[in-house]
Amino acid sequence: LLIGTFLGCLFAITFQMEMVFEKQETTDLNAVALIFRELMNALFIGFESSTGNQAYDDLISKGGMVNMMSVVGLVITAMAFGGAMSKAGLLERLIRAPLSKVKSTGGLIATTVGTCIGTNAIASDQYLSIVLPGQMLIEPYKERKIKAVNLSRTLEDSGTLTSALFPWNTCGAYMAGTLGISTLTYAPFAFFNYLCPVIAIIYGVVKFAVPTDEKKSESLEAQS
Repeated sequence: LLIGTFLGCLFAITFQMEMVFEKQETTDLNAVALIFRELMNALFIGFESSTGNQAYDDLISKGGMVNMMSVVGLVITAMAFGGAMSKAGLLERLIRAPLSKVKSTGGLIATTVGTCIGTNAIASDQYLSIVLPGQMLIEPYKERKIKAVNLSRTLEDSGTLTSALFPWNTCGAYMAGTLGISTLTYAPFAFFNYLCPVIAIIYGVVKFAVPTDEKKSESLEAQS
């Protein structure tokens, strides 16, 4: 993030100096102080374009820390809430309930998908929707001789992709703030986000592209 900020300032000085010096006539600041002031204004308040092209001006007249404070505040609140839920052990209790009813590979993958989506909804944080179910479900995958790559893929298919569909989730808040529209406005068109969890469950049910640890399974059978 810092590298992007520094590069943005460097490009502004290199390619947009004329926009800075247009304001020099209205101030007593020297060139260096004026450049510094305009860069700080752009970083904190944002940039306002006035080219006369309304569509172009609306597109690039944005940015700055002030304009992102509402989104940042929601993200911090969601992370704090999710962390409290995790430390209190409430999320683990919610995960154990459906896990006790798993009887098949398809059921385990479906449980993984449902757990990730539920964690996204309850904990309001995509990071927790991946880490917590991953820690809780790794043992059931090992017991069924299912390779951990299946768990990793399912966590991404459900935890990562559905996080942007919840307005109160950190990803949903970021997407809404970046796109300038509400989460519920773009959600109906997020087909990729809906289809991946469904396809993951179908793969699990038909056992397609679900690699298992055959060597480990044969070793256990020989010992028994």
